[in-house]
Amino acid sequence: MPHFAPLRVRGGRYRLRRLARHRQRAVAAGLAVTAAALVAAGPQDPGRSRGHPDPGPPAHAASEADPVRRGRTVRTVTAPVRIADAATVRLLRPGDRIDVVAADSGGETRVVATAARVTEVPDTGEGMAESGALVVLSVPRATAARLAGASTTSRLAVTLCRTC
Repeated sequence: MPHFAPLRVRGGRYRLRRLARHRQRAVAAGLAVTAAALVAAGPQDPGRSRGHPDPGPPAHAASEADPVRRGRTVRTVTAPVRIADAATVRLLRPGDRIDVVAADSGGETRVVATAARVTEVPDTGEGMAESGALVVLSVPRATAARLAGASTTSRLAVTLCRTC
C-alpha cells in the first residue's frame, strides 16, 4: 500500500482562534442553538402555539379550586349572597372556604359554588333573620353569575370546607 501525505483542510487550525476572538458571536450562536433545542423538545400540542400559556378548560367546565392547584391565577369578584339560614352565617368568618348549595322548591339540590372564600360577614339585625343573612364571597366571575341566578329561584345554604 502506498504512503499518502496527510490531508490538510484549509483554515482548519484558525477556526478556534477566530471563534475566541469573536466571543459575542459565539455566545449568540450558542444561545440560538439552545433556544432551538428547547423549542423542539417542548410540548407537542398542535392546538396551541408555543410560547403562550395554556388557556385551560372553559370556565363553566372547571371548578374554581382546579386553577389554584395548577398554580394559575384566577380573577375573582366579590359576590354578596343571601343565605337562607341566618344562624349558619353567624358561624362563618372571613377567610373561611365554603360550598354553596341551591335547593329548589321541587326538592332538587345542586352545588353552585365550591371552595368559595368568605371575605365579609355583615352584621345582621334581629329583624332580618327570617329572610336569611348576607355573606360576601370571593369567587370567579362565572361562579358569581351562577350564584346570582340561583339566588333568584332557589334557597341557598352553605357547608364549611375544612380541607379546601
